Amino acid sequence: MRIAQRLSRARWEPEISLLVAAFLAVWLLLQPALIQGLPFMLRLPAILLGLWALGAAFLRPLALQAPRRRGHRLLSPPWSLVALALFALLLVGRALLA
Repeated sequence: MRIAQRLSRARWEPEISLLVAAFLAVWLLLQPALIQGLPFMLRLPAILLGLWALGAAFLRPLALQAPRRRGHRLLSPPWSLVALALFALLLVGRALLA
């Protein structure tokens, strides 16, 4: 029973989202045209979504130890994981269509 609790998904979720965010950040450094190729009206929301998704994934391991404040809800797993998934889908979709 203890082994199952130690290997629970909630324990590994911050590390997995951190790795996904790091991969997406490196991918954007290597291929910035994925975002630059969008029209300006779509580029700005994509940049804001990327800032939220990548920033939340990088900061969440630090925010778990910080006291709960107003921004904690945006860093919490349901919202930040949805933002990370949407941003990843946006980049994969742009890469497949380009």
